[in-house]
Amino acid sequence: MSKLLFDSDDWTFERLRIAEDAIAEIAYDELHLDVYPNQIEIISSDQMLEAYASNGLPMMYNHWSFGKHFLMEEQSYRRGQSGLAYEIVINSSPCISYLMEENSMTMQTLVIAHAAYGHNHFFKNNYLFKQWTDAEGIIDYLAFAKKYINQCEEHHGAAEVEATLDAAHAIMDYGVDRYKRPTRLSKKREQEQQEQREEYVQQQANELWRTLPTKKKKVVKEEEAVFPKEPQENIMYFIEKHSPVLESWQREILRIVRKISQYFYPQRQTKLMNEGWATFTHYYIMNRLWEKGMISEGNYLEFIHSHSNVLTQPTFSSKYYNGFNPYSFGSEMFDDIRRICTEPTKEDEEYFPHLVGQDWLETCLDAVRNYRDESFVAQFLSPTLIRKKRLFEITNNQRDDYVTVTSIQDHRGYDALRLTLSKQYSISKYQPNIQVLSASMSSSRELKLTFSPYNGTELNQNKTKIIEYIKYLWGYPVSIINTGSLP
Repeated sequence: MSKLLFDSDDWTFERLRIAEDAIAEIAYDELHLDVYPNQIEIISSDQMLEAYASNGLPMMYNHWSFGKHFLMEEQSYRRGQSGLAYEIVINSSPCISYLMEENSMTMQTLVIAHAAYGHNHFFKNNYLFKQWTDAEGIIDYLAFAKKYINQCEEHHGAAEVEATLDAAHAIMDYGVDRYKRPTRLSKKREQEQQEQREEYVQQQANELWRTLPTKKKKVVKEEEAVFPKEPQENIMYFIEKHSPVLESWQREILRIVRKISQYFYPQRQTKLMNEGWATFTHYYIMNRLWEKGMISEGNYLEFIHSHSNVLTQPTFSSKYYNGFNPYSFGSEMFDDIRRICTEPTKEDEEYFPHLVGQDWLETCLDAVRNYRDESFVAQFLSPTLIRKKRLFEITNNQRDDYVTVTSIQDHRGYDALRLTLSKQYSISKYQPNIQVLSASMSSSRELKLTFSPYNGTELNQNKTKIIEYIKYLWGYPVSIINTGSLP
């Protein structure tokens, strides 16, 4: 009797259920994965495009930038210039995986292993996601956010809401509180708090309050009217609470965008690891299904073809080059950890004595739990993989008409290459360090910001536009001070 999970390329819900049961058995028993409950949904290519254009969140509120992204992706897809993501997965509980209905049964099996088990395990276990996101509350919160913003458009006009969202999106990277764990998202609590804040504002505006006797105002000196006492890096939160001009509904929109920015904060720091682990997971599971005789030779060849395409790494001279392919580089690093643990060389024994002879699976699972991209590369990038990737380091000084090769593949260069590459995955490399220095509460109401360059980088034209959006939200003069290079 045949043990094949399916004997046709056409998928059915029954075949998907059978395939997921087989995948789950390998995921739990052999890879020891720990995942949220799975919710698998099938959507059309148009729905996939729409979800992809809205940051991978199908329940996202409307904004013109999502429509612009949708049109660009749709035109590229229709012309055959690009493909679509095989799946979109949401960090929620249950974990929602959207599969495209055009996929073959082989591809549906692959993406279930990739998304519903690889990504799902990473979401549930990585320390950044555990600390900074609320998997159980995000879907309800998105429903609340979409409904609230739609109501704002009805009451205040689409143009006003769009202008506020434009400014909020421009500075959303500066809306993350890195030192305090966010409160759990709750649609009911958010609605209650929003109503309470609105009631407070209405109370302050009530004409009856103006008839009450007022105390003599204390004259505040200029130096006493300046706050905060320490620089604030969460610019969105500061503006939300202290802007002299924002109305209550605008503050609520800033709060919504800030909460969503907090949700994406771990994803920005773990793309290499997250995609690498999901790719490593689906490759292991699909090979085990083949070894157990549960997929045919034709299905296996289809899988290998697709898997190879996912791992394609454009050369640096290609117009498609955009850095290292996270699917390829990430999965290679997990493969290399397995090799070091099980088949170490003398070189591995020198560089990774703590990994040699260890259980490879537990070592990989520990990396998934406790690292982000920057620390993952710094800790686990081996000389073997450095040579395989043909890495070397160059220094390009703008004042010189030549470049200098500063690190090569030798004993001294390995550590330097590992450190330099790990810094490429640091948020500070791409996000300028801008903080609120002070806000005057005197007549000027000036907001002062401070910019601290990182590795000699300066604010480019696109980044200076952020200041214009901050001016719009603050409503009064905004200045920025360059503090010079950090020590």
